[in-house]
Amino acid sequence: MSIEVDVVRVFTDPDGRHGNPLGIVDGAVVAPPDRQQLATNLGFSETVFVDVPEPGARVATAQIFTPATELPFAGHPTVGLSWWLRERGLPVDTLEVPAGPVATRVETGMTWVRAKADWAPEFVFHAAPDSAAVQATRATAFEDGPHYVWAWAGEGAIRSRMFAPTLGVAEDEATGAAAVRITDHLRRNLHITQGRGSHILTRYSPDGWIEVGGRVHPQESLRV
Repeated sequence: MSIEVDVVRVFTDPDGRHGNPLGIVDGAVVAPPDRQQLATNLGFSETVFVDVPEPGARVATAQIFTPATELPFAGHPTVGLSWWLRERGLPVDTLEVPAGPVATRVETGMTWVRAKADWAPEFVFHAAPDSAAVQATRATAFEDGPHYVWAWAGEGAIRSRMFAPTLGVAEDEATGAAAVRITDHLRRNLHITQGRGSHILTRYSPDGWIEVGGRVHPQESLRV
């Protein structure tokens, strides 16, 4: 039996370029014990499996896998899945993932999710002197991870890259979980440019909740 995998790019720039590819799979067609292997075979930094809700439902349940492991929460899969569900006429405002309930909303073309910083993996932060130093960083410098290299790039703006070989991701193009962590670390709203040029926005709240948002664009689906 072939499996359809929808693909979207999450955290694109305003012109729809860049963004992190995400595989989206209907959980009804892949049994839970087989999901990690499919995510490994697909090779996306994350693949999300969703129990597609009935029309009118406000909650959907999902699991998130890297090529190497399951994650309790991740940003680009929850943002991408929220957009995908709404595109199908399913007005879901909460995603249930292992870490907890992820509230989601849309504002002026941007899809936002809300999470606690401690839901995200621990990142080793490397503050670089400037954007050029971030761009000069080599993925081969890291054998474990996840590592997040960043530098200020203007008022409320940072340039970043993320490396996580132990998660099966040599370099991630756009990382929502890392955006949540760095926002909590810096305690302010951020506009993050990551990887080749992906854009991530965050909003900091002192009550412990962080919002992360961005644009999503579809790609051609796959059959595997």
